[in-house]
Amino acid sequence: MSVHTPVRRSCIYFLTFTCYRWLSLIEQVSAYDEVYKFFGILNQSGHQVLGYVIMPNHVHLLLYFNYSGQSLNTVVGNGKRFIGYEIIRRLKQHGAEALLSLLREGVSEMKKERAHLHELWQGTFEAKPCRTEKFILQKLNYAHANPCRGKWKLCDDPNDYAHSSAAFYELGKRENPLVKDYRDYLVLVTE
Repeated sequence: MSVHTPVRRSCIYFLTFTCYRWLSLIEQVSAYDEVYKFFGILNQSGHQVLGYVIMPNHVHLLLYFNYSGQSLNTVVGNGKRFIGYEIIRRLKQHGAEALLSLLREGVSEMKKERAHLHELWQGTFEAKPCRTEKFILQKLNYAHANPCRGKWKLCDDPNDYAHSSAAFYELGKRENPLVKDYRDYLVLVTE
């Protein structure tokens, strides 16, 4: 579901947010580090990253959202905004004027009135509540297989893709401090 109304329920969610016009902005300026910073902020704020894949133009995230006053919309919106600021900074640094112009042209009149200068993301984000382990596994498998499918073909084995939690689950590589096992949070959702 596209999120238009504020989500204020603690739950595991499968989230997706996508760059404007499906442009590979994350890859173009190597903003993977900024997405990881966002994950760290989520964890420090009492939420928990349970799985992810960062693609060149979108992010899939399995997140335990611990409602404590700020809606999921606000939390994700803030993350997208700060990742976006850094993408714009890097595009300017690289002299990507044609792309910056395209991102300026994408800003709606309503957003321009609120001093919005560039359109970095496709509208809102997707958030699907995950209430069963079967659904969580379906979403994790979908996300982890993403780099191997379709036009991307970024790798042959999901465990080889650097910007994914696939190896955390499939190979037991637990050195990534940003990710926790979804099974530790499943009980919080089924109670």
